[in-house]
Amino acid sequence: MFQYLFFDLDGTLTDPKEGITKSVQYALEKEGYGKPPLESLMSFIGPPLHAEFCRYCHVDEEEGKRLVSVYRERFATVGLFENKVFPGIVPMLARLQKAGKVLAVATSKPTVFTERILDKFDLTPYFDVVVGSNLDGSRCVKSQVIEEVINRLSLKEEDRPRCLMIGDRKHDIAGAKECGIASAGVLFGYSQDNELALAGADYLIPTVRRLEQFLLDA
Repeated sequence: MFQYLFFDLDGTLTDPKEGITKSVQYALEKEGYGKPPLESLMSFIGPPLHAEFCRYCHVDEEEGKRLVSVYRERFATVGLFENKVFPGIVPMLARLQKAGKVLAVATSKPTVFTERILDKFDLTPYFDVVVGSNLDGSRCVKSQVIEEVINRLSLKEEDRPRCLMIGDRKHDIAGAKECGIASAGVLFGYSQDNELALAGADYLIPTVRRLEQFLLDA
């Protein structure tokens, strides 16, 4: 039985497409990297931003982090709330909570932004623990986030088989593997072709409804 459920935020609980892609576009245009179409920036949803800026722009880590700072000029004031909760998520969380499951958020998004988003959409009461990255760029690797969730829940080594990481990108699956816990890849988020299967997700779940059924039964 999976008693401890760790949810990614972007692409799993909420759809952040508009806010993230517009803020990335803003940073790229402002810093002279052109103005690519929003649909070409979907890869920025999920992974640590500085790493994705480095990959996308072919720049070093220092420049990647600088681009994140420019990105946040828009995201922290406008993009943060260009977001919406996936249909079915709220009733699912309510039923899981009522069933006695322990729920946590484990995201690479900075904790300060994550908490504001959860508050905005009235999701905060469903979670026992909320862990994200730090604004200085530390704790942005998913395995570090998961380990912090485990620590804050005061879980022991023997509790790990009852933990499940739920996310939509390969980084969620890799983080779970590094921490020795199971993973469920959701296909309604922003994974690319076979990304979650190739990453080795233990379970692949196509819809929020199927996710709810799986988690209540698991």
